[in-house]
Amino acid sequence: MFPSLAAAHYAPALPLSAIAPPSRQFGLPFAGAPGPDSWLLGQGYGNTTGAYRQRRSTYGNLQGIHAGLDFSAPCGTPVRAIGDGVVAEVDGPHGSLPHNVVIDHAGNLSSLYGHLLKRASLRIGQKITRGQVIGQSGDSQGTCVSAPHLHLELRDRAHQRFFNPLPYIAADWDTLALAGSFGRGYEYDLSAPRKWQTPDSQPAAIRGGRLLNEFARPWPIAPEGAR
Repeated sequence: MFPSLAAAHYAPALPLSAIAPPSRQFGLPFAGAPGPDSWLLGQGYGNTTGAYRQRRSTYGNLQGIHAGLDFSAPCGTPVRAIGDGVVAEVDGPHGSLPHNVVIDHAGNLSSLYGHLLKRASLRIGQKITRGQVIGQSGDSQGTCVSAPHLHLELRDRAHQRFFNPLPYIAADWDTLALAGSFGRGYEYDLSAPRKWQTPDSQPAAIRGGRLLNEFARPWPIAPEGAR
């Protein structure tokens, strides 16, 4: 890893005043219409039931939330950059195996594309335009039959803050949320049952912060053994 890139992973979070606010300035990571043979919105961003069940393990360093959007798509589906930018990392230390790409955008924002099928044929520093193919969608388990999907995140350039992509991406989210291939529900806090229950109300997160969803009265109750 280049020294400047390594430093970015340990840099303090950028102040919110230095980060571009959402204005639907980005596009979707796939071309064409959604559908069962192309792509669908799978797990949403935020306080999902899946993230809650793994809030102390997989998502423990992300305040317990699912820090991106999952798009179900067959392996090999072309993945497109959501906006103009510069390639910052190829297969960086972000998980989202087997392969990932990070693109830096204006306004101190970065997009991460995870679970790619193969290492992307991109160069660090390469300029990218919105809609350009930057890789192929893969499978988080490497089988192309068990969990084929793209994981998309929107971060600050220091990789410390994680934002709900919905208000940043121009799309008909109400329609996209009607169908999908796996559960996208949100965990309830029965002490405040309306909190974080819609796709556009999900909280931003900061790396290493306290758990946001360590609820005293959660619903549904996590299965025994969930962490």
